[in-house]
Amino acid sequence: MSTILPRAAGDAADPVPALEGPDYEAPDVLVVSERDQLRALADDVRTAIIALLRDHARSTQQLARELGIPKGTIGHHLKVLERARLVHVVRTRQVRAVTEKFYGRTARLFLFEAEDPADARALSAAALRRAAAELEVSPEAVRFGFPKSRLVHRDEVRLERRLKRLIDDFLAAETPGGTPYALAVALYEQRDA
Repeated sequence: MSTILPRAAGDAADPVPALEGPDYEAPDVLVVSERDQLRALADDVRTAIIALLRDHARSTQQLARELGIPKGTIGHHLKVLERARLVHVVRTRQVRAVTEKFYGRTARLFLFEAEDPADARALSAAALRRAAAELEVSPEAVRFGFPKSRLVHRDEVRLERRLKRLIDDFLAAETPGGTPYALAVALYEQRDA
């Protein structure tokens, strides 16, 4: 964990610097499979925090300001994510008599493995709600589809493999300094259709 210099007096705004690329070190990938981790990420506020921490560490105060949520609420969610080993303190800064902590993710990319279908559904739903919130403020035109089809099992398996290849291609295209994009993908059995 590194330490950064004290903030100058009166620097209350404390914006997140507009840096190209990550401002802290983290492994590339973490396989998230433990139940406490999956449940921690199946919450909309924690999903938003994780999204904000992908490349830039943030303090509780910065997260509260960016998400429009009280600092106490952010602090609670950070503790849950810390206990689940999904975020950690990456640096600190002395602000008067208080040590301000800056949090980062424990990996740039989380890959999910859920044995319990209920955990997988909850996590998927939280991720898609996050994608919906991001779509609403996207500066560009959105390219999307929401097709529905009746499938036999072999076609479901084939399409699932193709979606995995699409996701792998999307992740492999990551370019430092490139424009941030997101890809939301879900293949699920529709009930009551």
